[in-house]
Amino acid sequence: MPKKQISLSSSPARVIAGSFLGVILTGALLLSLPISAKNGSITNFFDALFTATSATCVTGLVVVDTYTHWSYFGQGVILALIQIGGLGLVTLTLFFNLLIRRRLGFRTLQLAQESTSASNFEDAPRLLRGIVGMSLAVEGIGAVLLLPAFLPRYGTQGIFISIFTSISAFCNAGFDLLGREGAYSSLTHYNGSYVLLVVAALIIIGGLGFMVLFDLLGLRKTKKLSFHSRVVLICTACLLLVGTVGFAALEWNNPATMGELPFWQKLNAAFFQSVSTRTAGFNSVDFGSMNEVSKILSIGLMFIGAAPGSTGGGIKVTTVVVVLMTAVSVAWGYEDTVIMKHKIKRQMVNKALTVVLTGFLLILLVSGVMVYTTHSGTAVSAIDALFEATSAFATVGLSAGITGIANLPSKLLLIVTMFVGRIGPVAFLLSLTAGAGKVNKKQVMPEGQIQVG
Repeated sequence: MPKKQISLSSSPARVIAGSFLGVILTGALLLSLPISAKNGSITNFFDALFTATSATCVTGLVVVDTYTHWSYFGQGVILALIQIGGLGLVTLTLFFNLLIRRRLGFRTLQLAQESTSASNFEDAPRLLRGIVGMSLAVEGIGAVLLLPAFLPRYGTQGIFISIFTSISAFCNAGFDLLGREGAYSSLTHYNGSYVLLVVAALIIIGGLGFMVLFDLLGLRKTKKLSFHSRVVLICTACLLLVGTVGFAALEWNNPATMGELPFWQKLNAAFFQSVSTRTAGFNSVDFGSMNEVSKILSIGLMFIGAAPGSTGGGIKVTTVVVVLMTAVSVAWGYEDTVIMKHKIKRQMVNKALTVVLTGFLLILLVSGVMVYTTHSGTAVSAIDALFEATSAFATVGLSAGITGIANLPSKLLLIVTMFVGRIGPVAFLLSLTAGAGKVNKKQVMPEGQIQVG
């Protein structure tokens, strides 16, 4: 029998992966054009590809400063890529189909469910409308709140800066146009400003996930939160507290980061780093100058990331909870994973373990290659390479200074890592293997005896 061919439409994972790839390549071509650069020259295609990947995957790692290198056209392309990447091309396309009242078929509903992380087909159309509407509303409010800071400082250009920063923060992208205050300066000049609090709020809202946001909006009617929302909110609060206390304790007297700041600015900077490290990639202190223990804390927070169904990256807070509670449940003698008196399906446990293992191995591979291949006068330390690889996988965008000096093989690996991190390790594997090697569930298999632990 001829082998059955699998079309893109038969695999939502492939469609989502393909849509991101298409957007990245289109963005790379546009950014390589002379009109995209301030000096009117053609940008190296691999630098354009890296920037397009970082913007579409809402990461924030850059090989050139966004303000000093790109023209208004190039900055507009990057902003469009961030917005498309944050919400997903599939989500936006399906939303516009609903807007023109086009009926969604079964496969389209399946794709919508996968794209929005909806629990069932019926919820998908409602979620699509809500996701796009809420995103535009939050980004608009954020831009208005940032205007009083940027408008007096930059004149009418402050309007575009406010819009760009708001969208980048909500989409957890980490791109900024503040290079006019110093290349790659990000928000280092705003530790004493309310700007950090606004940007932090946008990052947190974008990183909670739309299911949690809808749950919170409906709390007045329902009077209770779903199990998923409670887990996400509790874990998010704990991680923000741990990060704030950790950064404050470790960097309080470091003159290269927070040591020279006044008391309240130190607290502001510590809180902002805790927020941004997990998902966004903005920074108000120099991460390259942090001590190694702070970098280890950052790597842990970046790897965990935000919540499922959000604009943030990482392996997701719920994944970490499932894996940790699986270990706790085993220690307590339970046969199933138990979280807050709820039993977790074995399928979810297996998925969580796959995400953690895949992400961990990918980060080790990329960091090892970077240490081995990058030579720029001084050797790249293992901790900095691990920091950079984790930042790429978790689509955070913070840098220890390696991306700017990385050679082509390292940059290509970082591009792949950002792509895998944005669509998710499991979705990436499914996009490669969908329809191949399916196991017959009715097949009786012998039980394998193997020793573990």
